[in-house]
Amino acid sequence: MLSHVGWLIAGALLALLLALGAVAPAQAQYIIRGVVVDKDTQEPLPFVSIGVKNSTKGTASNVSGEFQLNVSKLPQTLVFSEIAHVRDTVRVTSTDQPLKVSLATTAITLPEVKVGSYAYQLVDRAFRQMQRNYGQKYYGQAFYRQITRIDNAPTELQEVIWNVKTNPARIEGTAIAQGRFAGKQAAMNFSNFSLYTKSFGLYDPRADSTVSLALFSPNVVKNYNVELVRVLGDDSSGVAEINFETRPEVKKYKAEGTVWIDVETYKVKRYKFSTPNFTTTLSNPSYKVDNSKLSIDMVFQDTDEPVAALDHMQVNLTTDLVRPNMPKAAINVESFTFFYDTTEKPTNVRYARVSANENDLQAIRSVKYDPEFWANNPVVQRTPVEDEVIQSFEKAGAFGTMVTKPAKPAQRR
Repeated sequence: MLSHVGWLIAGALLALLLALGAVAPAQAQYIIRGVVVDKDTQEPLPFVSIGVKNSTKGTASNVSGEFQLNVSKLPQTLVFSEIAHVRDTVRVTSTDQPLKVSLATTAITLPEVKVGSYAYQLVDRAFRQMQRNYGQKYYGQAFYRQITRIDNAPTELQEVIWNVKTNPARIEGTAIAQGRFAGKQAAMNFSNFSLYTKSFGLYDPRADSTVSLALFSPNVVKNYNVELVRVLGDDSSGVAEINFETRPEVKKYKAEGTVWIDVETYKVKRYKFSTPNFTTTLSNPSYKVDNSKLSIDMVFQDTDEPVAALDHMQVNLTTDLVRPNMPKAAINVESFTFFYDTTEKPTNVRYARVSANENDLQAIRSVKYDPEFWANNPVVQRTPVEDEVIQSFEKAGAFGTMVTKPAKPAQRR
């Protein structure tokens, strides 16, 4: 490893070589920009998966439907996919103008009159499919962003890049590559909110299946009411949209949500649920939380394979902080994780399994902050919402690597 002096010498030599024209120019980079909208309404489509055909390179549209993707050469064929819209491809030959990609809504087939067990059969077959393919591993990177708000005012912001190992049901392990944060002194902070992203999964072979309360378990009929709502696409080869909720007799756990399952391959395309079962330990014993709701949304990549890697996850928590002799404070924590550069090729990275003892802020501080990395990383492009959040941390009292330090006043002579 080069010392500080070594780096200075290397930098000087590089500058000299550049001045003499002795260094070959870097490989050209093309930046494809654009927006994805619904073909009928022209409304922007957030979180559309955008991939380069026949490669692992890709990105996703932000909450405003906008996207940016760096490629090394042109032309390129981009594949756009989102569960409620028809997959489409666009051949890009120039980056002179931003793209506007319109996706048509997927045809909706009203389900035929089927026996009441059909929805249960789909869930059970998806569970068996998950069991058989749990050994499939994926390797890549993930961008994680978390925002905490108290009474609508941002108090925490974290952005992390993980090296990540996943399978068709969950995250298996992570290793932090880069991180940054901003924060304010507040009545409540979350030291390990990423736990919900890292630990949640649709299936866990280590769990006791005889008592499992998961939807994808041998106990789905016992624990859940399920209902086939509609089929997106063709009735025989489309995607079934199934609502589920825990039965009234299940006392210890409550959940409701929707799962989308391919009726031909039984591959889970998306899983979205919410539960009031949220507990936390507060540093002040006189404080407590009330009226909690934890929501998780998992979306898998749109591929033709029997199983697919994770595309993105969203976790949202709303709760009320109750304090003696003070009004309730509305807490909202939201996180978004986007998985990219996913491959089946193993790496030499040491991935750590999730632990309840982790501290997100300590993990971020354990890695040297690299501002150039964040400035030049297209995956991290902020949406307008995050720009608004960033501005809130430019006020007095904020701290962290994402906070712009005020300029030092000029010295008077």
